[in-house]
Amino acid sequence: MKHSTQAELIHKAANLILQSNAAVAFTGAGISTPSGIPDFRSTGTGLWQTYNPMQSASIWSFRDTPERFYGWLRPLAVDIVRAEPNPAHIALAQLEQAGQLTGVVTQNIDNLHHRAGSETVYEIHGHLRENVCISCRETFPAGRTLEDFAGSGVVPLCPNCQARLKPSVVLFGEDLPPDVVEDSLRLLREADLILVAGSSLVVAPASYFPLEALDVGAELILINLEPTYLDTRASVVIHDDVAVVLPAIAREVLGGTNE
Repeated sequence: MKHSTQAELIHKAANLILQSNAAVAFTGAGISTPSGIPDFRSTGTGLWQTYNPMQSASIWSFRDTPERFYGWLRPLAVDIVRAEPNPAHIALAQLEQAGQLTGVVTQNIDNLHHRAGSETVYEIHGHLRENVCISCRETFPAGRTLEDFAGSGVVPLCPNCQARLKPSVVLFGEDLPPDVVEDSLRLLREADLILVAGSSLVVAPASYFPLEALDVGAELILINLEPTYLDTRASVVIHDDVAVVLPAIAREVLGGTNE
């Protein structure tokens, strides 16, 4: 059986996007690793290689020992502050601007899709643009909180009650934001093509979100360094760097729209 070359797979992926009426991207940590933000499970570099997620990034540990959470967060915050959108983020923004992508559903909290120019972005694990007080429940714009914390390590406090502030991200033990989940699932159920990029698809319940599109007949393009449980259901599978593959796909798509 002849195996397709990567160039052939890129061409096939581009044609699927051109033929679709409602393509949606679903992204994970792997789309931001080329920007210098570590993922969670890669051998030697993943965050969970060094930290126990239940001890460092759960709502229970935050309530009991917030200093441990902030100790885990600070090096990640430094990486996020320094990061810039990479060619994969930019390629998705270009596809949306050209009308070839209806939106992005992301597991990431780093704001890089927004900064790259994507407009319809659903962040199912939250984001760092706001902080919430776990005592009085007030929400505050983060402003320069992340930059200040990354530089000084000083934990932000609620201006109302002086309790510690938590970034508006979903920790282990917390529910996903219901309004974002609803919007994400609606977008996926209306899709006829889903492009999974940089996600290992192992973190539930987010890992099941692509099924919302597949189960109503959407086709799947999957780009990730490692295999996933959905590889066998994909029309195109490319195990390579998303920062190389996505721009190549976007160039073919955008070239096709100009012909």
